[in-house]
Amino acid sequence: MSDLSPGTDLQLFDVQQLIKRFESIRTEIRKVFFGQEKVVEELLVCLLCRGHALIEGVPGLGKTLLISSLAKVLDLKFRRIQFTPDLMPSDITGTEVIEEDLESRQRRFRFIEGPLFANLILADEVNRTPPKTQSALLEAMQERSVTYAGQTLPLEPPFFVLATQNPIETEGTYPLPEAQLDRFMFKILIDYPKENVEEEIVLRTTSGDGAPLEKVIGAKDILDLQAVVRKVPVSRHVARYAVALARCSRPKDPDAPEFVRELVTWGAGPRASQYLILAGKARAILEERWNVSIEDVREVAPATFRHRMIPSFTAQAEGVTVDSIVSRILNHVKEPAY
Repeated sequence: MSDLSPGTDLQLFDVQQLIKRFESIRTEIRKVFFGQEKVVEELLVCLLCRGHALIEGVPGLGKTLLISSLAKVLDLKFRRIQFTPDLMPSDITGTEVIEEDLESRQRRFRFIEGPLFANLILADEVNRTPPKTQSALLEAMQERSVTYAGQTLPLEPPFFVLATQNPIETEGTYPLPEAQLDRFMFKILIDYPKENVEEEIVLRTTSGDGAPLEKVIGAKDILDLQAVVRKVPVSRHVARYAVALARCSRPKDPDAPEFVRELVTWGAGPRASQYLILAGKARAILEERWNVSIEDVREVAPATFRHRMIPSFTAQAEGVTVDSIVSRILNHVKEPAY
């Protein structure tokens, strides 16, 4: 394990130092966003896996605060896009303008980059923009490039889209299609804080300006750690378990349990299995372990599955949530034999 990162000269000691610096992100974020350790961990896992995250929660729970705080501790180019019904694709990708050379008097087109040309994108209330604009975001998320006037323009790595949406308002919204939801590695839910945490929030946010956040890690370090994650070994035993979870979520699979056939219309695809393993690798790295365990896969399963499974009419009528179905799947699928 002396050389952990493909294409680099990182040694084990260097990787451990990078992990400590990455852990300092948690410390900085806790200054302004606390009591939601699971949410922060899932966000950092996405960061390590080159994944995008969809963050959902009712207004006032700190979705935008979390992402803007992350942007402040990362030495990356950050852009916030407020999605609205009148937003056009060129508003986020960029547009061409005509400019005239003062000496030659000749006119030419020049492309002005839109806010997508950054490292970290906050897509605020992403479900408020029409499908035409959503599709422009989809290309950037999947291909990490922007096409304009027949030219493909690459986006500088690292590139992350962290989108937010409000689950309780449907008027004037455009639900994200399944194809776009599948591009998000995780769907992260932010719930109401516990009583003692809420008291602490009130005390901290109503006295002074709060603690300043410091930048702790830059683009090169993030790219190095992303490369390290890809090299973490995973046993076929763990991979078999991840695949078994994904296949169990599909009602048409011959081995699907009866409750899945009844409560699920459409299950998770192979991308879910891939993300289970990648997220397990990232979680192992964050805990300074060099192998993926079954427990790692189980911990990341809810965030991986909750936006890839479509509940049936029966499930919706009975108020059965996708998370509760995932919990039953985790209890149903046994660890495979070695």
